[in-house]
Amino acid sequence: MPDPTPMHDLTQCVRHPAVSHDGFASLAVPTYRASTIVFDTAADYAQRQQRGPDGYTYGLHGTPTTRTLEAQLTALHRGERTVLLPSGQSAIAITLLTALLPGEHVLIPDTAYPPVRGFCVNYLEPRGIAHTVYDPMLGAGIAALIRPETKLVWLESPGSTTMEVQDIPAIAAAAHAAGALVGCDNTWATPLLFKPLDHGVDFVMEALTKYVGGHSDLLLGSVTVRDITLHRRLKDTMRMLGIGIGPDEAALALRGIETMGVRLAHVGRVALDFASRAASFGAVERVLHPALPSCPGHEFWKRDFAGASGVFSLVLKPETTPRLDGALSAMTRFGIGASWGGTRSLLVPMPVRTDRVAVPWTETGLILRVSIGLEDTNELWDDLSTLLRALEAR
Repeated sequence: MPDPTPMHDLTQCVRHPAVSHDGFASLAVPTYRASTIVFDTAADYAQRQQRGPDGYTYGLHGTPTTRTLEAQLTALHRGERTVLLPSGQSAIAITLLTALLPGEHVLIPDTAYPPVRGFCVNYLEPRGIAHTVYDPMLGAGIAALIRPETKLVWLESPGSTTMEVQDIPAIAAAAHAAGALVGCDNTWATPLLFKPLDHGVDFVMEALTKYVGGHSDLLLGSVTVRDITLHRRLKDTMRMLGIGIGPDEAALALRGIETMGVRLAHVGRVALDFASRAASFGAVERVLHPALPSCPGHEFWKRDFAGASGVFSLVLKPETTPRLDGALSAMTRFGIGASWGGTRSLLVPMPVRTDRVAVPWTETGLILRVSIGLEDTNELWDDLSTLLRALEAR
């Protein structure tokens, strides 16, 4: 029953009046901000743990805004549940911490996002969790590297910067036959172009910072699973470490995801066109784009993926290196910066030779990673072709 006693002004300042929602239907998802969640009775509060990981108990563990984003990502991946984390790297770290205990072992592809290896070396290894870096093109041959203590095989396909496409179904089958779980970084493709859960993967990680956010103003990550037990384990790890996300980040992702389909279609077309044209320039040693037959694993991309996104790489000839800084600084449409997937086109030189240990990287020239945005296509090509011609200059 409502309290009939009139409230003092100071009380009314902190007690918001109830208003009718009848007739109100917004296309936008409301942004529910909350740290404290109140309960109707003392008994409800005492029994709050019975609500489980899908219930509302405290703002850190979810609000209707974050749950909407979780549900949308789950549906796109054809999964069972999704958890949200503050960044792509934190999503990777939580997955590894959930899947691995001291004395166990993880396999990491040589082409993985470099901080993954850094996490294994600098955090997991001192705590008794071993790792081995493997050739991403092993396919079913990865079975030879799986030990009794191997509990997770990590994938990133296409590979970070060098774009190798892995035979994910073959690797997943080999891992499962040996009792190991499989995790995959699917940020390049998003669930619109590839659905790893359909190909045997257990954990699908995405840096929502990239194509889901879509505007270079968001840091967010996700992990989607098909096994409800794995979801509970992820939630337990997050709860023990006090990790959650705010509703404002979820609201930005919900807004970005609405246009992700049209953005991906556009940047995918432009990137493939630019990659094909760039191959004719004398400054370019090789073009690394999964949709091109020359890219390692192209046959797996063709078999498993629905399309290509807007990120590819150019391997430059070694003699271009002294001219690269000046040529990059002269660009007027492409920006120079890390990350990708936003509306602005970006270029960044990437040295990978010292990072590779399983398969030596033999190219001596730098790699130029290209991320296509939404600027005028002709202006972008003029900028990129001017750069490539400047690198050819003698």
